[in-house]
Amino acid sequence: MNSGFETLDYIIFAMYVVTIVGVGLYVSRNKKGHERSGEDYFLAGRNLTWWAIGASLIAANISAEHFIGMSGSGYAIGLGIAAYEWMAAITLIIVAKFFLPIFLNKGIYTTNQFLAGRFNQGVSSAFAIMWLLVYVFVNLTSVTYLGALAMDKILGIPVWYGIIGLAVVAGLYSIYGGLTAVAWTDVFQVIFLVGGGLVTTFLALDAVSPGSVFDGFSLIYGRATEHFDMVIQQGTTFIPDGKGGMKDAFIDLPGLAVVFGAMWLTNLGYWGFNQYIIQKGLAAKSMKEAKRGLIFAAFLKILIPLIVVIPGITAFVFFEMETETPGYLANLLGSSMEEIGTITKSDEAYPWLLKNFVPAGIRGLAFAALVAAIVSSLASMINSTSTIFTIDIYRPLINKNASEKQLVFIGRIVALVALVISSLVAKPLLGGFDQVFQYIQEYTGLIYPGVAVVFSMGLFWKRATTRAAIAAALLTFPFGIGAKLMFPEIPFLLRMGYVFIALVAVASLITFLDKTGQVPDDRTTDVDEFDVITHKSEKKHLSPLTEKVKSMMVRSSYLFGAIGLGSFVFVFSTLKSLGDIGVEAFIFFGTAMSMIGLVLYTNAKSKIADKGAIRYTPDLFKTGLEFNVGAVLVTLIVAILYYAFW
Repeated sequence: MNSGFETLDYIIFAMYVVTIVGVGLYVSRNKKGHERSGEDYFLAGRNLTWWAIGASLIAANISAEHFIGMSGSGYAIGLGIAAYEWMAAITLIIVAKFFLPIFLNKGIYTTNQFLAGRFNQGVSSAFAIMWLLVYVFVNLTSVTYLGALAMDKILGIPVWYGIIGLAVVAGLYSIYGGLTAVAWTDVFQVIFLVGGGLVTTFLALDAVSPGSVFDGFSLIYGRATEHFDMVIQQGTTFIPDGKGGMKDAFIDLPGLAVVFGAMWLTNLGYWGFNQYIIQKGLAAKSMKEAKRGLIFAAFLKILIPLIVVIPGITAFVFFEMETETPGYLANLLGSSMEEIGTITKSDEAYPWLLKNFVPAGIRGLAFAALVAAIVSSLASMINSTSTIFTIDIYRPLINKNASEKQLVFIGRIVALVALVISSLVAKPLLGGFDQVFQYIQEYTGLIYPGVAVVFSMGLFWKRATTRAAIAAALLTFPFGIGAKLMFPEIPFLLRMGYVFIALVAVASLITFLDKTGQVPDDRTTDVDEFDVITHKSEKKHLSPLTEKVKSMMVRSSYLFGAIGLGSFVFVFSTLKSLGDIGVEAFIFFGTAMSMIGLVLYTNAKSKIADKGAIRYTPDLFKTGLEFNVGAVLVTLIVAILYYAFW
């Protein structure tokens, strides 16, 4: 396929590569007289501002899986895939208000360190190994493969060469500079990413209609109305299955499950407990900056479907018009169909648009946006992989007395090894998928139920025990794989919900039966196992919860319990009439609401707690006017979007 690139495009793209690598190496240079510490390398010296945090979150998140994978899902399914983005915006508010304050208060480097302090090193190590496997064999592989696929379709560069090139560019500055290099280059990357992405969208919409960009949007909405349904009904939309056949799109996006179902597990697990994401918040210079950064990222998330999903739908409409009027594309572009090319796999939609509808010069900028998304995500994943191994495995299990210099050295070696392994397995592992984005969601979905159960119980339930956490951690993979093998016909988002319910039941039962480690809940001090892990020595007296707070917790528990019961009644009374839109998702929703009620009630009434229970005051979760206004605006915008495209 002819790339359509001209000399100016290559110059612009080369300038991008030089700029990013140069900035990364410059900001990560050693300051005279200062030896780089583990905190410098893994957490950027805990000195990130809100705009750097927000930009780095989005740059780490938006990658080839979005530009290529999600655009491919937009081509095949439609706007429904945007649920991952818009529900993520709401999730970021929850993480900023409830999760991140506890993590920052404890001074941890990794989320697995939290598990070591709350439960024990065994739970932490189990999750560390689980995350490392996911990062190397799912995240890093998918990002490098999809990026290389784009380079193949746009520039004609063989996939293997593309994989090597992307790995080298990302590794050049991230392995040397650590999170400092990653975060500050991300600020530049997100400008390329959003700016270049919007240019591609606007040019495609402008080309599809003789009028304005808005006319183009009206045209694609009118010609592909079914592609703008946010809630997909079973048996109405069929897409390629990657094996030469077709499958029901309901399997990937099962109706109401994207709003009330296990997509919450995916989002909470990803944005709340996934190291390469939450690490940006942990590196904040203050609690206020961290919360601001997450709200900024939430606003950017709302914008992402315009950049990645709408182009996919536009490509679908182009080929619909070509089918109706043979020769339409040749006349529009003034080229033969052999030069224009076609889309044989859904994930080829974005590269096809970029090649055919973005003019010289701007094409180099748009391609830089795509590569910026890929390289920034690779850099974040590489850094977090090294952070997890070094902080959660090497220091506590292999060399407890490791110096700061040794930690940085091991971090760099691990980053390099992870990058090499993922590059070698990328093409063999992912070459046969039609929509790699769905591969990512399904296989990371194997761990998110366990992640959500263990972390949520550890954060908020004072009765949760180490044995309960170990059981949930050990059963996560067997339950997930077993459900996939036994019920392959059930959409994975619904299966995730059922696995979550099973893990909640097991963990709750063990918690109530396990009497080991129970201590009186006197709340005399917040000093706990985290002091050993993070070397914190400050002691603060914590007053017992007032009767007013306890009473409020009990009343809230009744409300959540009632919502849970109402959800179960709704499911079983409407299963026959609403089963084709995934009403079973309310089984998960009801379980989650009931569990929140149980936690609130026992936290208020029980006079005992697990010895590792987190102790904090409600003041930790207070937010200012600025945060509250931002949260309301994000929620309102998402609600309006769902109302418009339901």
